[in-house]
Amino acid sequence: LRAFGRTSHYDEVMPKPLPRLRMDLDFLPSPLEDRPGLMMRDPFGYSDVTLIVPPPLVPLLAMFDGEQSEDELREAIYRMTNDLRSGEIMNHLKEALEKAGFLEGPVFEELKEARHRAFAEAEARPPAHAGAAYPDEPGMLRAWMEQQGLELGTSREDILGIAAPHVSPEGGWSCYREAYRTLGPVLADRVFVVLGTSHYGEPEKFGLTRKDFVTPIGTARTERALVDRLAAKAPRASKMEDYCHAVEHSIEFQVLFLQAILGPEIRILPILTGPFARSLYQGGLPEEDEGVREFFDALGELNAAEGSRLCWVLGVDMAHMGRRYGDPIQAEAQRGEMVEVAERDRERIRRLEEGDAEGFWELVRPNHDDLKWCGSAPFYTFLKAVPGARGALRLYEQWNIDPQSVVSFAAMEFRRAA
Repeated sequence: LRAFGRTSHYDEVMPKPLPRLRMDLDFLPSPLEDRPGLMMRDPFGYSDVTLIVPPPLVPLLAMFDGEQSEDELREAIYRMTNDLRSGEIMNHLKEALEKAGFLEGPVFEELKEARHRAFAEAEARPPAHAGAAYPDEPGMLRAWMEQQGLELGTSREDILGIAAPHVSPEGGWSCYREAYRTLGPVLADRVFVVLGTSHYGEPEKFGLTRKDFVTPIGTARTERALVDRLAAKAPRASKMEDYCHAVEHSIEFQVLFLQAILGPEIRILPILTGPFARSLYQGGLPEEDEGVREFFDALGELNAAEGSRLCWVLGVDMAHMGRRYGDPIQAEAQRGEMVEVAERDRERIRRLEEGDAEGFWELVRPNHDDLKWCGSAPFYTFLKAVPGARGALRLYEQWNIDPQSVVSFAAMEFRRAA
C-alpha cells in the first residue's frame, strides 16, 4: 500500500517503539546535594550536555531499549505518579535525552559525524582536559606544577622508560612526581613512545594518530614516520586517526608532564591500547589474536631498530574497586578489602619488575580481571615489545576517587636487564 502513498490501519495503530539509550555513556551518582539522582554525560565528547535524572525517573531509562513502546512508557509513568499528564512527562524525558544526543538516532549520528569530521580535519590534537584537570593558563600551570614539587631529575643512559598514573593529578601527584623525577636532560632528544590506556577504544585495537599534541605549554611533535611504519606493518589492529585520541586523558597527561620537565617540543609516538577482551573472556594470550600479534611484532621491530633513541612512557592506572565500578563494597583506601587488593596489586607489580609478560597475564586473566586494571593492556604490550625490560617500583598508592570507590596506581621505572 505504501507504493500508492497509503498506509494500512495496522501501521496507524502500531505502538511507536522508544529509541535505544546509548550504553557508552557515563552513569554516575549526582555529585550535587540539592539535585540527587543519576548523572549522565558523554565521555566521547559528542555532546557537551550533562543531565541529572531525578531518582523516580531513573528506572524508566531501562525502557529506552528499542523494543518497548511509548505507550508502555506512558503507562509506567502513570502507574508511578497517578498523574494524567504522564504523556507530558514522557515527552519531556524523551526530548531531554534526544537533544542531549543520549539516544541512538539521527540527532546522535549527526553529533558523532560532526565530531569525527572535526578531529580528522584538525591539524593538531588540542588539549581536551585543560581548565578542568589542570590549569589552562601557562603561567598558572607552571606555578601549579612547581608548587607540587615537580622538577627535572637525573637519568642514566640505560633507562628504558617509566610507568606513571593517568588518574587526575589531584589524586595522583605523589606518583606523578616520583615517576617523572627519573627523567633528566640526557633524555631530551629521545622519542617518547607513550602507551596510554584507551578507556573507550575497541578491544584488540591500537589507536594511532599523526597529529601533534597541543597543551598550554606548547606543541609536542608526533613522529609521523614511526606512526606510518606501525600502521603499515600491523594494519589489522591499527586504527588510524582514532577519534578516541580527541577525548582520552591517559596520553594527554603524560605529554603535559614530559613537556613540563623536558621542554614543549618533545617528540612523541602516541599509542592508545584497547583492552584485550578476547583473552580475558575466551582464554589464551592476547597475541593469539592475529592482529594483536602483528602489532606486537611491529612494535618489537621498532624497538630493535630504534631502541637507542626511544623512551617508553606508560600512562596507566591499576585497580578500580568500589561502588562506582560495580562492586558491592564501599571501598576505602588502604583499609578493609583494599588491603588485600594492595597485596594482589604488588604481586602483579613483581611480575612487571621481572619482565615476565606471561606471568603477569596469568594474574590478570582469572575472573576476567576482577581488580579491573585498566593499565593491563599497555603494560603487557610494553613487556612484549621490549622483552629486555626490568622494572622497579618507586611508589604505590591508593586514592578514594569518591567516598565509596578507590583507584590504585604506581610510579615505576624500567631499565635494560643486566
